[in-house]
Amino acid sequence: MGKTYPEISNKHQAFIQAQQMFFVATAPKGGHLNLSPKGLESLHIINSNRVLWLNYTGSSNETAAHLREDDRMTIMFCAFEGDPKILRLYGHARTIHPRDDDWETLLRHFPDTAGARQLIEMDVELVHTSCGFGVPLYSYTGQRDTLTRWIEKKGEEGITQYWTDRNVQSLDGKPTGIFED
Repeated sequence: MGKTYPEISNKHQAFIQAQQMFFVATAPKGGHLNLSPKGLESLHIINSNRVLWLNYTGSSNETAAHLREDDRMTIMFCAFEGDPKILRLYGHARTIHPRDDDWETLLRHFPDTAGARQLIEMDVELVHTSCGFGVPLYSYTGQRDTLTRWIEKKGEEGITQYWTDRNVQSLDGKPTGIFED
């Protein structure tokens, strides 16, 4: 049976921190919904109603484009090992770019930030847990290093060019704001 909570409790925080992967979902006012798996050390719980997610460079930039139109976001965690559980964070989010005043201060919450494209700050309005009985068991063997190696090989100029070529618009042609003031 699902339960709802107004904030992230200490028990929820422990569960979130134990997960090696999470999923981020956003939707524009019109167009394609986006659901993306995330890993690495890219999520930080600031307090019981605020989380910060480091959005690394990727093949598209859907979250940033969607949040410009509709700031709703859901983050989902599933237990793939141990006791079954699903936990979702529902709320409203904003995109923070390297040009923004609070970028440097917030970026310090993450150990490795090479390839950081944006930070996404989410105000959590609702926490929902459910059983997760239908989620399969998987054994965690480690994070991939492919993205890190790719970012290092490209270098700062190469990443900026990649953003220009692939991250300025969403799949639906909506602007992401990656270079705009």
